[in-house]
Amino acid sequence: MKKTLLILATAFAVTLHAADFPEGSPKFATANDVVTKAAKENGKPTILVFSASWCGPCQEMKKEVYPSAAVKPFHDKFNWAYLDIDVDANLKLFESHKLESVPHLLFLDASGKTIDQQEGGSSPKEFAKKLEKVLKKVEPAKTASAN
Repeated sequence: MKKTLLILATAFAVTLHAADFPEGSPKFATANDVVTKAAKENGKPTILVFSASWCGPCQEMKKEVYPSAAVKPFHDKFNWAYLDIDVDANLKLFESHKLESVPHLLFLDASGKTIDQQEGGSSPKEFAKKLEKVLKKVEPAKTASAN
């Protein structure tokens, strides 16, 4: 009985955490393997957002930047993953990239190669400019592969 309750409580906590994104946010996956698979299928670049519930700038980005009007036009142009480093698998991935602080965002091309990164928070307008810059980096690769 205890085991069943523990499993249910864990599932409920994960559901709450995953659903903890403000209205208007991009569709965040909460596991790297989900966005890796999506990128292979749809060819879009990926944003890995390494974050933590105890990180003030992370929570500000989550509430103010990702769902903002400035960032909204980019929601469908990327695969988005919100990876809480308090989850063991996410912490291992964070450490494998030799990252040291959150928020830390990695921008990957569809093959999983890092093409850019951002350490620390930013305003919605600054982040939208960053996303535009990242898309310009992947567009030449798409054009070259189409020829």
